[in-house]
Amino acid sequence: MKKMKKNSNGNGRSRTRSIGRRPNHDIIVIGTSAGGVEALIELVGGFPPDLPAAVFVVIHLASFQDSTLPQILSRNGALPAAFAVHGETIRTGRIYLAPPDAHLMLQPDHVRVIRGPKENGHRPAVDPLFRTAARAFESRVVGVILTGALDCGTAGLLSVKARGGLAVVQDPNDAFCADMPRSALRHVKVDYVLPLLKIPSQLARLAREPAIQGKGEKMRRPNEQGESNGTPVADLTCPECSGALKETEVNGLLQFNCHVGHVYSEESMLMEQGEATEAALWGAVRALQESENLARRMATRSDASLSARFYEKAEAAKQHWERIRNILLNGEGEDLVEALKPSPPRKQSKPASRRVMVRK
Repeated sequence: MKKMKKNSNGNGRSRTRSIGRRPNHDIIVIGTSAGGVEALIELVGGFPPDLPAAVFVVIHLASFQDSTLPQILSRNGALPAAFAVHGETIRTGRIYLAPPDAHLMLQPDHVRVIRGPKENGHRPAVDPLFRTAARAFESRVVGVILTGALDCGTAGLLSVKARGGLAVVQDPNDAFCADMPRSALRHVKVDYVLPLLKIPSQLARLAREPAIQGKGEKMRRPNEQGESNGTPVADLTCPECSGALKETEVNGLLQFNCHVGHVYSEESMLMEQGEATEAALWGAVRALQESENLARRMATRSDASLSARFYEKAEAAKQHWERIRNILLNGEGEDLVEALKPSPPRKQSKPASRRVMVRK
């Protein structure tokens, strides 16, 4: 076994060591979203200072905001936490956080921090961390899913299990937001389902247990970046880049991926399409408002024979944008069909009568 040198972290609270090739569960990857900050504070507070594992965390962060999460976790736990730096060596006894607007990925001896394509609409996303950890460290990996919305992390946890790693999921009844834990339980053969308070001690035990090589689940792995498996989907395009999509299914988990590398689960695809539809409808409201304004302006600058037509066009545009806006603010999606129906014929207005008189 390769001898590993101990290094002080400078604050006297813990020591870190370079990852060797010992077959223990010494790679812990954690994914969380809504309610994740509070969950992580409680989780790291339960880690022992001599945890013989490296811990990697993805939490969905806004790309435009500075985050003090590393300092918060360092204050509340025995292990030092920091945003991961591209190319740095992996060491035990440390917590590596995915920085805002970048994916955190693992190689056998170092981390990668890259601005790759978004997955499930997020960057950082949970799946790239879990997927690359499983590929680099196989059965040494313990994947942990905590509180969060939708289903980010489920595909990554499937990859961990397919390569022999272990799966730990927070009890949905104990989670602030149960979507991510429930999705993992629905699609993955999970090894441990625990309340948050019991997860740190379980991870500490697993980090000292030998990893059993070659014990992966017998199932097809979810697509990894660069793979082109899947069935082309003719009637769907990528919400991010409008590229063609391919569809894959593993353990009942449906995924869509484009050639650029954007990946969506069924739930995230629905969410992204909903956001794109809303944006398009607000664009329609703006365009119709501009059409109304232009028609009214032209009506005031035209002679009587044309002004009535412009006023009529302005009123029609106003009716359309008001109906669409009301649906966006108050209504349901199915009301759109009714809103976009042509307006019924209207009685001639007074300006129209004036136009007839001119013709005489």
